[in-house]
This record gives sequence, structure tokens and C-alpha cells, in this order.
Amino acid sequence: MGKFFGTDGIRGMANQYPMTVDVAMNTGRAIAHFVRQQQGTSAIIGRDTRRSGPMLEAALAAGLAAEGIDVHLAGVIPTPGVAFLAAHTPGAGAGIVISASHNPYQDNGIKLFRADGHKLSDEEEASVEIHLLALISTADHGYSAASDSQYASVTPPPEPGLIQILDQARQKYVAFLKGCFSPNNAHNPTLTPMVVDCSNGAASGVAEAVFSDLGLDVLFIHNMPDGRNINERCGSQHTADLATAVLAHKARVGLAFDGDADRLIAMDENGVPVTGDKILAICACHAASRGELPHKRVVSTVMSNIGLGIALAAHGIAHEITGVGDRLVMAAMEKNGIVMGGEDSGHMIFSQYHTTGDGILTALRLLTVMAETGRSLSELATVMTVYPQVLKNVEVHPDRPDFIAVESIHHAIESVENTLGEHGRVLVRYSGTQPLLRVMIEGPDQLQIENACDYLCSVVRTEIGC
Repeated sequence: MGKFFGTDGIRGMANQYPMTVDVAMNTGRAIAHFVRQQQGTSAIIGRDTRRSGPMLEAALAAGLAAEGIDVHLAGVIPTPGVAFLAAHTPGAGAGIVISASHNPYQDNGIKLFRADGHKLSDEEEASVEIHLLALISTADHGYSAASDSQYASVTPPPEPGLIQILDQARQKYVAFLKGCFSPNNAHNPTLTPMVVDCSNGAASGVAEAVFSDLGLDVLFIHNMPDGRNINERCGSQHTADLATAVLAHKARVGLAFDGDADRLIAMDENGVPVTGDKILAICACHAASRGELPHKRVVSTVMSNIGLGIALAAHGIAHEITGVGDRLVMAAMEKNGIVMGGEDSGHMIFSQYHTTGDGILTALRLLTVMAETGRSLSELATVMTVYPQVLKNVEVHPDRPDFIAVESIHHAIESVENTLGEHGRVLVRYSGTQPLLRVMIEGPDQLQIENACDYLCSVVRTEIGC
């Protein structure tokens, strides 16, 4: 992990370092070098509904255009929409998303896609960061092309690129999504009515277009973004309103997206959440039963519940486990020819359809399983038993000290692991986007693991907490 790039791009509070106009403009200039490496002549920029989005969009676009790269503005659109457009727009060398995903509106971020719609590798991000650091280091003295060897041969400076609206950007993405769902299933009584929570984010316009155009009976909630209400007590992180709406309207299913609509949390007809692990189990087991799961393997991360592996094994499906982050999930899928993977947070990748995690696509695949089986979501969710799990966050110093090197923390983790034995597990890791240490414990007894988690958090807080 570099100085700027975390597990999913650059992220921080808007108008505070590193999410400032200056850094964004220089990031645009650094991305321009990557675009040229990709043999591209343009870059696509999309954003979610945060108040700071247009400001950062303008800065990024200016940096790209200053280096002679044309800029296509896709406007407010889900993160996976930018990935789709990057892969289907001639000349595009990169897709750029301005979003902090499920974070509060005060935050924002920048994440990148290659020309083929895949997220950048660690090596590619490192290359962009090297150029970004070089640009920032000369900022106090004024930018000089000669200060960076990559620009030394550019004399005179390149002709500025054009900045223009990308024609029909949202409509193209909507058409792609609609093509991932059979119209024959639209009026299946197993599916509707349904409730969709757009999190006042990028899904607000797109999800309405997709589900309405397909003829589904949908009630939309939290679909009136104002720049400040994105993810505010709504969406995939806060599903209480969705559960209430599902029960009040006697809906068959509820769907909740996050701010940039790359993740999905579902709600069954009884108002019970169905998280990423269960969605993955439902879709994988259904695909396997139809002979549509190549190699009968799926990928998830170390954050998945123990119950996922047990459920998959019962259906003869192998389970590969990676580190946290959808990039690692995708890398494992590509390496082994696996077509389905995801995270319990709701990031799902269906590589037969898309190059990255897509919340709306995931919803359409889940609805397809419901339609093809004729089973309710609560019935389908019984495929997996969730073991008790506790996940808590401890705010730590931004420098993120090596917690395992702190003797008291190390001994505390060992003590809990020894107590749980083979019937549980402990996972302690840093957040990839915030100064938080995440402590997760699974085991057969809820009270036992809650006490153990509180104990570990107290030790961490005492030693390295803020």
C-alpha cells in the first residue's frame, strides 16, 4: 500500500489532504501518463452524488487536459458504470471514479480502471503514484516539465485535451444492465413487489431506469440525493428503513445499494438482511445445479463467515479464500478461470457479465435465481447457516503501527485463538480506507465472542488507540 493508494484508490475527507484540488489536479496529470501507456487518447470520469464531486471532477479533468488527454465526463453514475464505459469507449485509456463508496458525504475518493474495465494492479497503481509524488514534490516551485523525465521530451507543452460530456453515458450502462436480465422474468410473482434503497447515491437514477424499464413493480426509497445525504442512515450500511418498507408494502424482496452502487445487501420478505456471503452461496449453488459454474469453484475473502465454506462444500463447490478487497478476489478468479466471487460486504463479481463488482448486476442475478426457482429469498437463504460473528472497529493513530509487534496485543490475540480452538477464528486487520483496526471474531457462542471481541478492542485501544 502506497502513500496515497489504499485497498481501493485514494480516499479521505474532501478539501483536506490528500483529497484536495491540488492533489486531484496532479493525480489527473499522473493518470495522463498511464493513459498514454495504455495507448489511449482519453479518460472517462464519473462520480457519485457528493457535494465535493464536481470540484474534484473539475480538478482531475484540468490535470488530464493539461497533459493533452481528452476528458469524457460521464456525470453521476455508479462505479461499475465507469468500468463498463472505459471498456466500451474507443480511445479510452482509463476510467476514473470520484467516490468514497459507503463513507459519509464529507469523504471522497479517486479510483481507477484500465481501458479493459479492470481495476489497476498494485504495480500499475504504484507507477501512477510515483508520477503523482514527483509532481507534488515540485509543486512548491511551480510545475516544470523538465522536472520529470517523462515530460522532458515534450517541447513545446502538449496541446490541451478537450473536456466534454460523454454522450449517452448513463443510457449505455442501463442498456447493458437490462441485457443481464430476461424480460420473461419481469412479471414473475416471486419477485414483486420489491423495494429498492438507492442510498441517495449514484444508483438513484440508474436503478430507477433499469428496474422500471424492465417492468418490475418497484418502490424506490432514498433516491433524492442532495449532495449531503448520500449513505445517511440508508443504503447497504443502514438497512432499517429498507426492512420497514419491505414489511409495510408486503414486498417479496428488498435491495440496498451503497453510495457508488458497487455493492448490494438484500432483504428477504420477512425483513431479514441477506448479506454478501449468502448472496454468493445462493447464486453459486444455483449455477452449480444447472451446470453453469465452471470448475465448481468460487472466491471470497478472509472476512467471509465460516458458514459459507460449509454451504459450498455441501454442494460440491470448492472455496478459494483471498485477502480483503475485490481486486484480490478478481485476481484469483482470473488466475483460476473462476466466474463468481465476492465479499460479505456485498461486492459481488460475475465475470461472465462484468469486469468488476456491480451492485445492480448482483441484484439482477439474485432476482434471476428467485424467478428460475420460484422460491422466496428467505427459502433460498437457508442454503447457508451463518455462524455468530462480531466485528468492531478501533480508531487508531493514522500512522498505523504494526499492531502484531505490540506484545500485549499479540498475546491477547493468541489467548482468544487458544480459547476458541477449532470452533472459531480471530481476524485482526487494518481498514484499507480509514485509520481503523478491525477486530473480527467468529465462534459457536454469541456471548463468548462478544466478550472476547470487547477484550481485544480494549487492549488495542489502550496500546495504539487514539
